[in-house]
Amino acid sequence: METLETIARAGTPQGEVALRRRGGAIELIVNGVFAMDSREVTSEIALADAAPLGRVLVGGLGLGYTAARLLDRGALHLDVVELAEPLIAWARAGVTEQLGRVASDQRVTLHAGDIADWIRSHPGPWDGILLDVDNGPSFLIHDHNERVYSAELLATFLARLAPGGVLLIWCEEPSPELLATLSRLVAEASEIIVPIKREGRRFDYALYRASV
Repeated sequence: METLETIARAGTPQGEVALRRRGGAIELIVNGVFAMDSREVTSEIALADAAPLGRVLVGGLGLGYTAARLLDRGALHLDVVELAEPLIAWARAGVTEQLGRVASDQRVTLHAGDIADWIRSHPGPWDGILLDVDNGPSFLIHDHNERVYSAELLATFLARLAPGGVLLIWCEEPSPELLATLSRLVAEASEIIVPIKREGRRFDYALYRASV
């Protein structure tokens, strides 16, 4: 039987955030909801692999797998914006190997803040903007993240891209509404399905890509 150990826990204005070790895996729990673990990071890697390199903005630190993949691919600089300040502190303290690796890389700047507010005062431009701040518009951990998927805010993200830049959005399940919104904003919008197997079940995660 796997043991469960809480290795870090802190309260935030949006609810509790915690890191747990279950067997050999690290779990991220946000506001009482399972967000991700280190057992299955296929979609986080796919998100990074679909991005252009150069200067990249990542919304959502998570367990650091997307950022680490971008660094491995040769990104020149990463701005990582994370709502939960304790997660940034744990990364800087090296509470997990992966988070510590990201925080200690000189190409990475960690910013504490809500990406929906932060982006308005930071003009960029970035070659890629990657958003993995919630589960997608159909299953929100934080209700206030609904605005991240609005046409108004998506247009703001697109305006922060350099010519030829790409906006990528991670979702726990396909979202035809999100694809439709992006298609109204840009000529090139597409859906990438990332099939996942977890505990004998198949899940279809989705990435949404819009280029300018």
